[in-house]
Amino acid sequence: MKKLILPMVALLLFSFSADTFKLSDDERKMAVKHLTETSEHMFKVLKGLNEEQLNFKSEEGAWSIAECVEHLAISENAFGGLIQKTVAAGPNPALKDSVKMKDEELLGIITNRDHKVKTREPFEPTGKFGSHEATAKAFMDKRSEHIAYIGSTEDDLRNRFSNDLPFGTIDGFQIVLFMSGHTERHVKQMEEVMAHKLFPKK
Repeated sequence: MKKLILPMVALLLFSFSADTFKLSDDERKMAVKHLTETSEHMFKVLKGLNEEQLNFKSEEGAWSIAECVEHLAISENAFGGLIQKTVAAGPNPALKDSVKMKDEELLGIITNRDHKVKTREPFEPTGKFGSHEATAKAFMDKRSEHIAYIGSTEDDLRNRFSNDLPFGTIDGFQIVLFMSGHTERHVKQMEEVMAHKLFPKK
């Protein structure tokens, strides 16, 4: 009997350990809500803008609204790749204590437009998607994939880690939040463009 009980106990402990780092219902809801709201915010801002408005630049070297959208489309795809890379690397509980930033802190930093960040060349807008409509669709196609993923994944994102973003070690769930906060950051940038005194009227 003892020989039977010990393997059963070990199995129960393993099952508990394996489930420990799966996302909670609250985490899923939070991420899905944030991803949905930031994408909806973007399309609300874009609604009804004409070509002149989409391509207006407040000054030389500044991005237009259309270029902000392209940057987001490029970034959304890159974030998806980073999530896949982080998951594929497997769990690494030893790094958990290396995560110094709480979710709210991370979102606060990335959405704060007072902190300017120079975009790396691969993420610069170049017109690669063709039309503005195609660019917006490329963004939303990827965003829809990410919303579906975070809503159903069994990946233990809280137990997978990355050092690829400029905030030290963050976990896989925080990559998703960073991606969503990054969208909001650039939607705010679009709103700044629209608030410029020379922004074209309809």
